[in-house]
Amino acid sequence: MNSSVFTLVDSSETHRPVPLPGDLAMWIFILAELLVFAVFFTSYAFARSGNVELFNHYQQTLNCDIGAANTVILLTGSLFVVLAVQAIKTGNSLLCRNWLLASVVTGTLFLILKGVEFADKFAHGISLSTNTFYMFYLSLTFFHFMHVIMGMIILGAVAWKAHTGEYSATQHTGVETGASYWHMVDLVWIVLFPLVYVMR
Repeated sequence: MNSSVFTLVDSSETHRPVPLPGDLAMWIFILAELLVFAVFFTSYAFARSGNVELFNHYQQTLNCDIGAANTVILLTGSLFVVLAVQAIKTGNSLLCRNWLLASVVTGTLFLILKGVEFADKFAHGISLSTNTFYMFYLSLTFFHFMHVIMGMIILGAVAWKAHTGEYSATQHTGVETGASYWHMVDLVWIVLFPLVYVMR
């Protein structure tokens, strides 16, 4: 067979490391946050294994429709963030700003629906001391709730910088940094929702 048919690729090119998007310090923070959530999730799974009936019973009091809607909302927000990164890579800072603000809107919708859930539970006298399941439910979801707020603040700050023209096609580390944090928030919810709301 004619060797010219094959395209030779330098092995050094194929193994070139791909840099992480955004700032390294943010990635260290993200990994630390993921570790904290991993400890939370492991503790939840361990507690559930010793109280399966209790957890199964009280899981049925959660609103899975709201939980599923919030999943779609956060994933939509992540899509908007991806589009924002793509926009700034082409030098379109105003479009980047608009996509980031759209993602902030999805975060706001998430907080509203989660607030409805919290209000319903508090109206029924449920608190951290009600039982083990509600202790984990309220702790995990509120901890994530605060991370959504932080993500919205970060995206809002990045959107403002995009609006003022501080980013460009060649200088957009801040956009990638904010996007990385938002994706972390979404990843945590993708694990939290089935674990706490769905798993029986």
